[in-house]
Amino acid sequence: MLRQIKPRNARSKRALEKKAPQLNENPKITLFLRGTTCSENIQLAMTDLHSLKRPLAKKFTKKNAIHPFEDASSLEFFSEKNDASLMVFGSHSKKRPHCMTLIRTFDHKVLDMLELYLDPDTFKTLGQFKNTKCAVGLKPLMVFSGTPFDSPTPNAYTLAKSLFTDFFRGQETQTVDVEGLQYMVSISAGEEVEGEPAPRIHLRVYLIKTKKSGQKLPRVEVEEMGPRMDFRVGRIKEADEAMMKEALKRPKQLEPKQKKNVETDIVGDKMGRIHLGRQDLGDLQTRKMKGLKRGRGVAADEGDDATLVEEEEEVEAEETPKRTKH
Repeated sequence: MLRQIKPRNARSKRALEKKAPQLNENPKITLFLRGTTCSENIQLAMTDLHSLKRPLAKKFTKKNAIHPFEDASSLEFFSEKNDASLMVFGSHSKKRPHCMTLIRTFDHKVLDMLELYLDPDTFKTLGQFKNTKCAVGLKPLMVFSGTPFDSPTPNAYTLAKSLFTDFFRGQETQTVDVEGLQYMVSISAGEEVEGEPAPRIHLRVYLIKTKKSGQKLPRVEVEEMGPRMDFRVGRIKEADEAMMKEALKRPKQLEPKQKKNVETDIVGDKMGRIHLGRQDLGDLQTRKMKGLKRGRGVAADEGDDATLVEEEEEVEAEETPKRTKH
């Protein structure tokens, strides 16, 4: 159970109401922090990620003596102070070189973390690609390639997929203008082979260009925009079950109201069920025939039946051929 704070005055009450859970939450802000020792490559990588995340990002340049996996109290303080749900922490050491830690919080408490080690040999910054860049504040297309991201059991790759999706999601919208789809983020990983090192995570960013094709739909081309990053997977901290269950709760007001006797099948088609009352077959309209016409009384009905029988016998007698005597 999460701790609840009672306000002491009206000012603190307004502040708590602002931070309280809302029906429609604000977009997640990412805070970029650096440790006491941080390599130049990590600083450049964080600068490029900050450029892609703007304006929903804050970057601190001062050094912070923080060890995320040993003591997360400082991270929780920064999260609450800046109202940031995501954090990227950069550090460098002999044991963990060029380390970038992705951190996600819930209610300003650390939910889960993932450690990634940047490869300095294949790293290229955003400025090393001499081409046009996308506008600020646009939502990207996202592509995850590789079986490790679709593993049924939670692992470092499924956690990386969840964190990167949260990182690049931006503001939630119901409709997206096609003109606003200007770049694409591709994250891929190779196959896992037993006895070999874990596959690396490759992050690429491509610029989407549309050209004339002579048809109704334009021809789409992609051009690498940068940055280019390759990561090795390091330590992970999985989310606590109780906290994750609390984080995934949806308000009842946002849940769609289920209509009675209306269902949706797997394909997405609506199927309705209609309940009919008991039908009275006594007043059912049938085909009108003279032979089935009733008389005015029961006696008349009996007389008509006898007449019908006599007429039938006469017709049968006429139809039978007469035998001639020789």
